[in-house]
This record gives sequence, structure tokens and C-alpha cells, in this order.
Amino acid sequence: MKTIIEPFRIKTTEPIKIISREEREAALKAAEFNVFLLKAEDCCIDLLTDSGTGAMSTKQWAAMMLGDESYAGSKSWINFEKTVKTITGFNHILPTHQGRAAESILASTLIKKGDIIPNNSHFDTTRANIEFSGGIAMNLLCDEGLETAKIASFKGNMDIEKLDRCIREYSVDRIPFCMITVTNNTGGGQPVSMENIRNVKKQLNQYGIPLLIDCCRFAENAFFIHEREPGYADRSLLEIAQEMFSYADGATMSCKKDGLANIGGFLACNSDEWEEQFRNLLIMREGFPTYGGLAGRDLEAIAVGLMEALEIDYQIYRHATMEYLASRLIKRGIPIVQPSGGHAVFIDAAKFLPHVDPLRYPGIGIVNQLYLEGGVRGVELGTVMFGTTDEKGRETASPLELVRLAFPRRVYTQSHVDYLIEVIETVWKSRNSIPGYRITYQQKYLRHFTCHFEMVE
Repeated sequence: MKTIIEPFRIKTTEPIKIISREEREAALKAAEFNVFLLKAEDCCIDLLTDSGTGAMSTKQWAAMMLGDESYAGSKSWINFEKTVKTITGFNHILPTHQGRAAESILASTLIKKGDIIPNNSHFDTTRANIEFSGGIAMNLLCDEGLETAKIASFKGNMDIEKLDRCIREYSVDRIPFCMITVTNNTGGGQPVSMENIRNVKKQLNQYGIPLLIDCCRFAENAFFIHEREPGYADRSLLEIAQEMFSYADGATMSCKKDGLANIGGFLACNSDEWEEQFRNLLIMREGFPTYGGLAGRDLEAIAVGLMEALEIDYQIYRHATMEYLASRLIKRGIPIVQPSGGHAVFIDAAKFLPHVDPLRYPGIGIVNQLYLEGGVRGVELGTVMFGTTDEKGRETASPLELVRLAFPRRVYTQSHVDYLIEVIETVWKSRNSIPGYRITYQQKYLRHFTCHFEMVE
């Protein structure tokens, strides 16, 4: 059959509250025009993030009932560690309460002031943790990754020549490690090829620089490799993931994505020296190394979810959802990042609102209008999230101005997507009247979570 159906049945439902346009206007104004500050119950379709917002399976719920809440050395920890080692092959596994905790421990132990951390594209919390520790987060995305309309199989790849220039310019002593983010969330959820991971590792080996993978969407990246890269069509997603990790010296993970869980993460590595440093800080910040800030039931749910994310039928369904939405938007002439990402569809805000200057945040204009028109909550991935400001307060725009519509896993059906398409089309038709915004309040790090906006006519 040509029709791709959800590889699951729904056993429990949650009601969706749909409030009026007038109520949404009042809610957005009360939230200072920042959708992060809205009440979730006032968002009928919530695509703010795919992190921790998915629906767990019956096997995951059953596993939670087996949670061993012993403080040290619980059975749940043993199951979790075994699963993560099976997938990644790393010697040392340290659980954390979520991915940014793993990033914080990594940055706090390995980065000193002035260090350079190359990546294909750092996401927001990764960059913030690096900068908070005095480091400089450097994005070395391939050129085609910056061309939103270009069709290419692996637009998340790191540019090897840029990496080599970076190493030679800043010296090995200032680069404690290099990272690759799979899939590349900042660049539109685009995948990284196995060849690119292999070549990055080969380049780093010449200088003795370790490689870490930000692997929160490793299973989705493995599926892209399975579908697009020669030589992998007959390999299982588990085998592909294992090869990906074999080129790395460590990894950070938010299990709220491809762990299919509502909380959790881990920090993994092969180095005994690193593990000791990580473990000492973990005990102070997260808890004993066999629970890392998580309940035993969470460890059990993650152990099941990590393997479920590598099921081919699940990935086929998830990617079909993204492609369904993307194809309908393209048909209507709405500019998006092409091809569609693994966890989200990204609207090209710069092309959607060419009349809005990047420093007036076109992504915020679109996000707010999506909420006003249909109660849909998305998120800006542009200058608010990734712009830079110098010592004199002068702001530089992000190279990409995007709006991400991130889909919680196993939550929404096709009719929800059809409704979303209708809302986006309505906003598209009224795009010339959408204003820009200015920031009236912000914090130094991760400002997009809490900043306030006002319209600029």
C-alpha cells in the first residue's frame, strides 16, 4: 500500500482547549509577545519543541512500573547503562536529568577561557554552556546548509575545509574537542552523512583533537543515512547508529528527543580521565552516578524508548509526517527549508517576511501571527536565538532566519497537520501586514526563553 499509517493505536487521549481569537490576543499580550511565556493549555497545537513532549508507548509505561528507586546501583540503572552501551559502544555512561546538564558538565570540566569549540551548528543550550564557561562556539556548517531552498541529501554536514582552517588559525591547544550535532537542529533539522562524520574524525585525528556527538536525534539521523547514503539501505538503524558512535570519543544526549521520554539525558565517553572529571561534577550537581538526577522509572522508560526510536516503521511514519506538511507548504509557495527536517518543518522567515529587517526579528512576527490566527505555537530560530552582540551592544543577525514547527513524537494526527496547513496559509496570505518587533527586556544567556517584545509598526 502507498498510504503510510501511524504504526500505533491510541489508547489514551488528552482534550485540546481551543480559545477564541480575542482570548489569544489577550494571552499573547500578557506574555509580552513571547510564546515561551504562554500557558500551554492556551495553545491548541503546540509545536514549540519536540523535547520531552512526546507520547510514551505501552512498553515504556509498563517499564516504569518496574522502576527500582534504590539510590545506588539499581536494576533500572543497569538496564539503562546496558542499552546505551549497546547503541553507543562507549565505556562510560553518566545519566543526567536532561541534555543541557550533560553539556554543562562537559563545558565546566573541559573548557577554559578563550577555547574554541567547532561544530557543524551549535544549538542554543550548547552554545550558552560553552560561552558561560568562557569558550567560543564556532559554527562550521557546509555552504549548502545556508541555502534554504537547495535540495541536497546532507545539508547538516560540517565543512571539512573550514574545520582545517579553524584548527590552523587557532591552534590545537585552544580546541579541547570538536562537536557534531545530529541532526543539525539549528540548520533546519538537516542530517549529517556517515561519510562526513568519518572525514571529520579523520581530520581531527591529524591534530589529536577528540570528537563528541550531540546525539539527541541520532535515530532520525540514522534513518536519513539509511534512506540517502549509498551502502546503508540494507543496514539496520541500530547498526548505523553504532557506526556513527564508533567515530566519536564521547557524546551528549537529551533523551527527551530520540529517547522518547519526558525527561533525562546522559554524558558518555571512552576516556577514563574525562569520566573521573565528569563523575565528580555530576555527583555535586545531579546526584549519584547511577541515577544522575533521574528516578529509576525514568531510566526504565528511556531504556525502552531508545530502542523504539530505532524501529524502522516508527521512523518511516515520523518522516512521512514531516514530508506531508512540507510538500503542502511548498505547493502553496510558502518558503521553507528543503528538504524537510527529521523532527520539524522550518519556515524561512527572511523570505516569508522580506519587508521585516532581520534586527526586527521576522521569525517572531510569524510565530506570534501563527498563534493569533490558530492557537499554534512554534518557535523562532533566528536572530533572537542565535544572533550575536558585541561589547558595545551592536547586534549581528543570524545567517538563517527560521521558524521551527517541531512535532512531538506520537502525539498529533493527520487532521492536526491539515489544520496547521490551513493556519500557515492564512498567515501567508496576510504576510504583508505582519510587523517587526523589538526587545524591551532580555537576559545575557538564552534570552529567547524569557525576553519581552513590543511591535514595531
